[in-house]
Amino acid sequence: MKTLKTILLSLFIAASMGAVSTSALAEVDPGRIVYKPTDAIDLVVARIQTAIEAISKGAGNEEAAALIKQASDLSKEINANDKVDNARAKANRKLKSAISHAKESALQEAEQELRDAKKDFEALKGLL
Repeated sequence: MKTLKTILLSLFIAASMGAVSTSALAEVDPGRIVYKPTDAIDLVVARIQTAIEAISKGAGNEEAAALIKQASDLSKEINANDKVDNARAKANRKLKSAISHAKESALQEAEQELRDAKKDFEALKGLL
């Protein structure tokens, strides 16, 4: 009888923890899209490539900065583990540097920073 009480008490505690747990109740906000890490990386690389092509075709400073900012904002969707997050943050610094260069009318430097950031984001797939 004592063993049965212990088992029932353990089951009751486990069930109550599962019912009240925030991770069990966690869900995505309505209207929010959640990407797999590889999909998010591909989207960021595509946005960076769009920015590189726009700069090559003679885009203005503000337009180039806006395109780079989109890639930087989208990079926050890459969620996998700590190693990936550290590497993402390092690559994201290059995007921020490219935004600064674009705003200062140094589009060649911005383009080089974008190329470096693109390589870094593509390398993230190897860390998954």
